Amino acid sequence: MSFQLEAQAAYVLHTRPYRETSLLVDLFTLEQGKVSVVVRGARSPRSRMRAVMQPFTPIQVGWRGRQELKNLTQAEAVSVPMFLKGDALMCGLYVNELLERLLPVQDPHPRLYVYYQYVLNELQSGKDIELALRTFEQKLLQQLGYEFDVQHCQAELIYSYEPEQGFIQVSQVTERTKKSCFRGEQLLGIAAEQYDRPEIRRAAKRLMRLALEARLGNRPLQSRELFKSYGAKT
Repeated sequence: MSFQLEAQAAYVLHTRPYRETSLLVDLFTLEQGKVSVVVRGARSPRSRMRAVMQPFTPIQVGWRGRQELKNLTQAEAVSVPMFLKGDALMCGLYVNELLERLLPVQDPHPRLYVYYQYVLNELQSGKDIELALRTFEQKLLQQLGYEFDVQHCQAELIYSYEPEQGFIQVSQVTERTKKSCFRGEQLLGIAAEQYDRPEIRRAAKRLMRLALEARLGNRPLQSRELFKSYGAKT
């Protein structure tokens, strides 16, 4: 007997061709987390699903199946798509790739879903893209259980970030270690999300990259390669 779910709030993270006329789609859903579905016939010229299965569009979906790969049974847009362009589009693709790569399958993260909606709205507004990215990266790491522990950090000391150990006090910074070293004042500012301070933003960008790269492994982000060719600032 198949298992069926209906009316799930979701966003499309990634699509890829499947067989002759279908798509494999990774969804980020409010109640079920990341879910992969087959959208049959979506690549056919007359399929309305092609327009629905677009990133940055709030949709309602339903599916059936007990295996990890589900069969989509319904999908409709519940709001107009967010038309991101330029830097905002590059950053939106980056956020989607982070979720696709880091989220476990069918592990609900309703708070992260809200943060995702927040970052999309901020990207669309274009007011402060860098602030939106740093905030989302930090919330993503927290939701996945990688919160930065700065309780022992003192503002005047220097610490090296080791992904598996946290922050380790060091007496000096060398050319080899400077990328992973931070002043305690910077770490305390990041933990407090004091992103109105330019110095804290710069340190946060460096720290988030180190933390995320440790979780992503050796396979580089495709969106980051796009950044390099496009010149977007993240």
